[in-house]
Amino acid sequence: MRKTRSKIQEPGFEEGSSFKTQKSKTGGTGGFTFVEVLVALLFLAVVVPTIVSALSLSNRAGELAERGGTAGQLAENKLNEMLVNDAWQSAQGASGDCGTDWPGYRWQLTQTPWATDSASNMTELKVEVFFKVQGTERSVAVNTLVNTLTSSTTTSTTGGTGRQ
Repeated sequence: MRKTRSKIQEPGFEEGSSFKTQKSKTGGTGGFTFVEVLVALLFLAVVVPTIVSALSLSNRAGELAERGGTAGQLAENKLNEMLVNDAWQSAQGASGDCGTDWPGYRWQLTQTPWATDSASNMTELKVEVFFKVQGTERSVAVNTLVNTLTSSTTTSTTGGTGRQ
């Protein structure tokens, strides 16, 4: 007597295929419907441009912060150079670029009388450094006040020889 095995079919699976595919309740095989695919594509059509826009904005903000910080340092250096060398007195409206080490940056010096009262000998010096970020020109300014009577172009009272 030979025993034969009876084939037991698992519920929800097709018979006769090399791999089993689950039947859906409507009789077809499992997968996404056309409507589900359209909804997923619509979701991606909304989300992807938003993410790309956010990344672009983040990149621009980072570049602006980096170049603005550099411009601030360049403005401070130029102002200190003008003060130490007393070049500010003869440099009204002076301007220039920041050299080959800093291409794309240019500076401008302006002087304005500081009129807090009629006897004020103060002058406001402003060095502004200009730079471009993604085609838009930006600037950073550094200001200070100098007393025109106590600059090093007058006779020194601390000893040594002063310039006149």
